[in-house]
Amino acid sequence: MKIPFAIGAVLILAGYAASQNEWPAYGGAGGTHYSALEKINRGNVRNLTVAWTYDTKEEGGLETSPIIVDGILYGITPAQKVFALDAATGKELWKFGAGIEGGQPNRGLSFWEDKNNRNPQSDRRILVGIGNFEYALDARTGRLIASFGDGGRIDLRKDLRGDYERQSLVVTSPGVIYKDLIILGEREPETLPAPPGDIRAYDIRTGKLRWSFHTIPHPGEFGYETWPKDAWRYSGGANNWAGMAVDEKRGIVYVPTGSAASDFYGADRLGDDLFADSLIALNAETGERIWHFQVVKHDLWDRDLPSPPTLVTVKHDGRSIDAVAQTTKSGHVFLFDRTRGQPIFPIEYAKYPSSPVAGEQAAATQPLPTKPAPFARQRLTVDMLTKRTPAAHERALAEFRKLRSEGQFVPFGDERPTVMFPGFDGGAEWGGSAVDVETGVLYVNSNDVAMTGLLAKNTGQEESVGRTVYLSQCSVCHGDAMNGSPPQFPPLSGIAQRHTREEVVEILEHGRGRMPAFSSLPFDQFSALVEYVWSGGKSDHSTTKESKEISSSDTALKPAYRFAGYGRFIDPDGYPAVEPPWGTLNAIDLNTGEYRWKIPLGEYPELAAKGMKNTGTENYGGPIVTAGGLVFIAATNFDNKFRAFDKDTGKLLWETTLPFAGNATPATYEASGRQFVVIASGGGKAADRPSGGIYVAFALPENKN
Repeated sequence: MKIPFAIGAVLILAGYAASQNEWPAYGGAGGTHYSALEKINRGNVRNLTVAWTYDTKEEGGLETSPIIVDGILYGITPAQKVFALDAATGKELWKFGAGIEGGQPNRGLSFWEDKNNRNPQSDRRILVGIGNFEYALDARTGRLIASFGDGGRIDLRKDLRGDYERQSLVVTSPGVIYKDLIILGEREPETLPAPPGDIRAYDIRTGKLRWSFHTIPHPGEFGYETWPKDAWRYSGGANNWAGMAVDEKRGIVYVPTGSAASDFYGADRLGDDLFADSLIALNAETGERIWHFQVVKHDLWDRDLPSPPTLVTVKHDGRSIDAVAQTTKSGHVFLFDRTRGQPIFPIEYAKYPSSPVAGEQAAATQPLPTKPAPFARQRLTVDMLTKRTPAAHERALAEFRKLRSEGQFVPFGDERPTVMFPGFDGGAEWGGSAVDVETGVLYVNSNDVAMTGLLAKNTGQEESVGRTVYLSQCSVCHGDAMNGSPPQFPPLSGIAQRHTREEVVEILEHGRGRMPAFSSLPFDQFSALVEYVWSGGKSDHSTTKESKEISSSDTALKPAYRFAGYGRFIDPDGYPAVEPPWGTLNAIDLNTGEYRWKIPLGEYPELAAKGMKNTGTENYGGPIVTAGGLVFIAATNFDNKFRAFDKDTGKLLWETTLPFAGNATPATYEASGRQFVVIASGGGKAADRPSGGIYVAFALPENKN
């Protein structure tokens, strides 16, 4: 008998065998990235071959981890069409298109079954976010369930604040299921105007809002005093974009949140800014706060909590403790008792410098766990600069002397760029971590490259309307001079040679990839922004007088400082200007806080051909761990490899080359008596390399055990 598991359901080993054949939720049963399957194991993993592939025939990349229930695999294409496949053969069963031309990232789906109806025709649903909508599909047919919301979908821009049609948000990670609720977060703009990051629970059958938790507290709510008194009316962010975890037995949902808008200058949100950058434990039935811990106070570095928390049971001080682990962009692991929120390892508050710019008040201290040690390097020093070639080293040294490098949580100034190490994406990122439920060992991959940040003062005296809006909304990613920071943020200079004006309007209005929609801007500002971007910043029909009027009347354009753009600390050939490893895979024993092993993850093929191997590279997407003694991970940006490691030693046991980089988290399951491991191969993280959307499933040959 199969027992349906909800996304994020707590993993209880005694009952795990019932669902071990499946991968029923984003992150697997319990969100642990763990499977009890062991047909593929240390002894035979070298024999893995391609069992089937499914080519979506779309470009754009994939970050999706599919789910597998009762022999059916559900996934998402780069354009955010939803499909179902026979999990044993890869044969397409159905495909759903919402009529919205979506773009990555879209990292997964949710499955729900009516547990009160055990007959074969019981209500089974796929819940999926596409753009700003959440859809409910019949899991058997892919058809919309018309009784859910408005004809099969709910508009998540509603029930927030003000005119819902001017809200900008998209769903990037799937919601978690608790009983008949789906609990959702969303991605929002990094700058104002932005909606508040309310955590909301909807009735799965009807789509009606059941509860909402204000991450920017309203008057009378806990944490209200940590913001300016009217911040709840205008501030935004403090949202959950990375996903959540549910302890179904206790009825608790664990919600990691991101920074408040705007990311890097917070003069309009002075205070600690609860519940931004926090792990929040909520009553899953009602949305009431049970406990919380703020990982970053008054965030000025965009140090979002980047991944779903991981539920684990550890043995500590002679006791068995149900705990929740949260990885961070700064490279730390925080471990808490699930019920009370008490840290398993002591947390100390370190002192940090004050902000050097007017109007800003940085937090005097920030919390750091005493164990485990950080899994990413914390401070860039001169002895860490690249020695790949003498020329690369000299260039790195010259650039380093221009920078301020003092470690974590140093507020940005407007004179010298400040080093972020690890960079803005982490450290840990959205792929999440895996935990071996048998041993309590956590496996987490990490980026270990440096970036830089700098503030720029807004003068408001000589800018046109278009440039004023661009600097407030777009320069944070694309830079003042429109040069971007490839591959994450492409340059906008020369955009007229790559896109029509209508395409630019479409992108700005609806967003694309990591870029949010700018539908929240007033029409005149939006129009001015279109003209400015379309012209490459070379012309703007607005006048200085108009600029002064707009900057004095619109809250979103008033900050005294803006972020001048993401800088990449790279050598003349585009490689990281720090010594390897540039990416790692780590095994951390959460019982003791000690490392089992740490290895570089990934390489550049062109450097490897010259003898510079195992450098590690930037990597996006997470690992899974199995009872067969294996850790599977792709993630690496440049070598397109999919690898299996011995979970006890970190020894590489198997690798293969995918059609594109596997910037996603794999899944494993059993179908027709065979164990499969599947990964979404799409690339899209490296601007100079092709992207696509191919799911590749591996299995042992049928005549081998």
